[in-house]
Amino acid sequence: MRQTRGSGAALGAVLAGALLVACGTAQDIGVTGPTRTGDATTEPTPGLPSATGPTTPPTASIPPTQGLPQGFGQGPPGTGLARFYDQQVSWTPCGSPDTCASIWVPLDYDHPDDQAITIKAKLRPASNSAHPNGTLFINPGGPGASGIDYLGFIQLGASVTQDYDVVGFDPRGVGQSTPVHCLSDHDLDVYIAADPSPDTSSEVSVLQQQWEHFTRGCVENSGPLLGHVSTIEAARDMDILRAVVKDPSFNFYGASYGTYLGATYAAIFPAKVGRMVLDGAVDPEASPRASELAQTAGFQTALTAYLTDCVGSGSCPLGSSVDSAQQQLVSLFEQIDAKPLPTSSGRQLTEGLAFFGFILPLYSKDSWTYETQALEQALGGNGDLLLFLSDQYTDRQASGHYADNGIQVQPAVSCLDHPEHETISEIQAGASDFLDASPVFGQVATWFPYGCSNWPVSSTLPTPDYSAKGAPPIVVVGTTRDPATPYQQAVQLSHELDSGVLLSRDGDGHTAYSSGNVCIDTAIDTFLSAGTPPADGTMC
Repeated sequence: MRQTRGSGAALGAVLAGALLVACGTAQDIGVTGPTRTGDATTEPTPGLPSATGPTTPPTASIPPTQGLPQGFGQGPPGTGLARFYDQQVSWTPCGSPDTCASIWVPLDYDHPDDQAITIKAKLRPASNSAHPNGTLFINPGGPGASGIDYLGFIQLGASVTQDYDVVGFDPRGVGQSTPVHCLSDHDLDVYIAADPSPDTSSEVSVLQQQWEHFTRGCVENSGPLLGHVSTIEAARDMDILRAVVKDPSFNFYGASYGTYLGATYAAIFPAKVGRMVLDGAVDPEASPRASELAQTAGFQTALTAYLTDCVGSGSCPLGSSVDSAQQQLVSLFEQIDAKPLPTSSGRQLTEGLAFFGFILPLYSKDSWTYETQALEQALGGNGDLLLFLSDQYTDRQASGHYADNGIQVQPAVSCLDHPEHETISEIQAGASDFLDASPVFGQVATWFPYGCSNWPVSSTLPTPDYSAKGAPPIVVVGTTRDPATPYQQAVQLSHELDSGVLLSRDGDGHTAYSSGNVCIDTAIDTFLSAGTPPADGTMC
């Protein structure tokens, strides 16, 4: 899913392997509410071989500048990458005590003298004006989640906010930065409500048509940006952000897909890494299919934990055993697929909307009561609460407007990073693997490979060396029953990084920091504020 709010919503999220990285918890999706020294450098990018950059297959005709509503232009004065590293940035008030800025970065790093795009960032100053630790950059994941919004609700320790200016930023293609845009709000409604588990040839044909409509909209409305929103390019942007705040090293807290951004930065700029925490880790070296299967199994693990709790309460609307509750869920989704549920809004709760509304509370144990209430309603023929949760997941407002472009960005990033090449027959033949991973989620997850097997643009950027040799200790955090980024991915990333330090939380929900685990919070705060990492293998 959108590695959170996670990974994908609806057909689109599903087709992009949406479950792949939704990031965040019930707090950031509104279910429970908000709970410098050194000089800029202009050297070539280390750790990244030269390449021709993203390319577009002949079938996709990308208009040169069409559809880019903001932040697209010639960039700062000068030549080469130096003009971006040396740019003068103006930070202006944007709600006390914060200041905001737009930072130019190259559209295409292989052609830095050509067009440029902007990265929007918001800075919250350290409570200690001396702020000896410089700047801490934060990213909540997605791909497609807003770091600017994240700054408003992330709960950093007092020792961290005392000594760091904290900067949230929207990566390229996201939110207030130069954005990817694919569909109108109306068309996005149709796309998100679509059938995520086609089981007849006619339903498969509809899925193909809907995905073609989505990708055509991305090509027509995003222009050349569509081929330049890879994680590698976003990580290179992060080094320009480091330079414009005049920090010699890059300090970073990344959650969910934000861990992929951080690991990629470390792979490209190992000598520039400062204090880095990667929470709810994604394994950047895993194959797309392995990641899809792992996330499917991860949501099944989270579901089993929820059902065990529900049944244990003695009043679970799904039944009196975990097995019977799981079968009741399978039957419920089959019934909604055949006949969508009515809601008081007049919108119908389709299987796609029900699926993503159901997934959302699994990101946080604190939201399990919402899950039970929504399912009790749905079993009674009322789709109101599941629809509300689905809208929270996709950031759809009551007016019908989508507050951000996260659902549209996710496939654009994921499919550049991890293209797939599976045919319809191959996808159908592999269905049993997903059903084995999860009887409840498997039928939808079967179709994860379709989107990136039919994406209109591709990238030829080489994969960096994720060992990040030469980097200082990097703390990798995993939660044992994390649905969106399964625990084993944190274990893998900690091994892949030459200096990886594994910190584990035994618990439920997505990501570990600020989840109520004092051991985790103390370890992360101590590392960020004092530079002392926890012992490798610490379990909290």
